[in-house]
Amino acid sequence: MEENELLVYHIVTRKKMKMGQIIFFDKNQYNALYRFFFEREQLNPKGEDFFQILQNHYSKAGLNMNSENADVAIKYVDQTIRAIREVIVEMVRLQEYPNYPSRLSCLYAANSYKDALTWKELFDSHNRNVLQIVKLRVIGNSFFGDGSLLPKEDGVPFSRKIEQAREYWKGKVNPNLPELLVNGKIEVIEIIDDFTNIEKR
Repeated sequence: MEENELLVYHIVTRKKMKMGQIIFFDKNQYNALYRFFFEREQLNPKGEDFFQILQNHYSKAGLNMNSENADVAIKYVDQTIRAIREVIVEMVRLQEYPNYPSRLSCLYAANSYKDALTWKELFDSHNRNVLQIVKLRVIGNSFFGDGSLLPKEDGVPFSRKIEQAREYWKGKVNPNLPELLVNGKIEVIEIIDDFTNIEKR
C-alpha cells in the first residue's frame, strides 16, 4: 500500500460512469458492499424478520415455514455470514494494517484490463449486469490482494476466520483472484467498454 497516482480499471455494475466523473472515497463514505451487507433488511410479506419468523413458526413439533419465510431465512443467514466476514476483515485491518483502504470504503478495481475481464466473467456467471469497464486515475491509497483468501462463508470458528483475514491482508504476489482496493480521489479518464450499447444493437 502506498499513496500515489495509479491508473487502474473498474467494472461498473450499478450506474454508468461518465468521462471526467470524480469520486472521493474517505473514511466517512461507504461503498455498495457496505450498504448491501449492513443496511439491507430481510422481511416476509407480513413484515416479519428472521427472528420473528422463528418465534412465530416454531413449535415442539419443529419449524414449519412456507417458502416465503424460508426464503427470508436463507437470505438473512447468507447476508449475515458475509457481514460477519467483512467485520472480521475490517477488525484485522484496523488493528494490523490501518493505512490500507477499508473494503467498506473503497472502490474495487483491477491492475490490468485482463484482470478486469476476469472479474467480468465472474460477475456474468453470477448474473450481475456489467455495464462498463472504465479506466481510472487514482490519487490515494491502494491495496492489492487475493479475493480467494478472504474468510469463507462457513461455520468454522471465528478464530480461524481471523487467521484467514490476516492471510488476506498480507497480500500475494500472484493472486488467484486479484483485487485492488483504492480510495482517495478517483477520476474516470476513459470508457473502455460500454456493454449497454452492445445490448441495444
